[in-house]
Amino acid sequence: MNTQGIDQLLREMNQTAAKAAGDAPANPAGAADFAGLLKASLDQVNAAQQEAGQLQRAFDAADPNVNLQDVMVSLQKANLSFQTMVQVRNRLVTAYQEIMNMQV
Repeated sequence: MNTQGIDQLLREMNQTAAKAAGDAPANPAGAADFAGLLKASLDQVNAAQQEAGQLQRAFDAADPNVNLQDVMVSLQKANLSFQTMVQVRNRLVTAYQEIMNMQV
């Protein structure tokens, strides 16, 4: 399981929390912007979906190197990552709507 994206997300969240508390400089060196982080997450979800689709097609074609367990695990991982991304999108939309409804 690739945890690099999760680790990067946690670092970004910690840096954001530190900035909000005033403990860190405003633009730390090497920090990824939000759009880049979101795009990387979307790319990871897409890669998981593509991999699951390839394994499923290989299993359907009776490839002897692909077993049902690998296909099912891959499909569940892809589904879980997609559902997580949908929840992130829902939270972002809700936050945007709240910001737009604020009185200035």
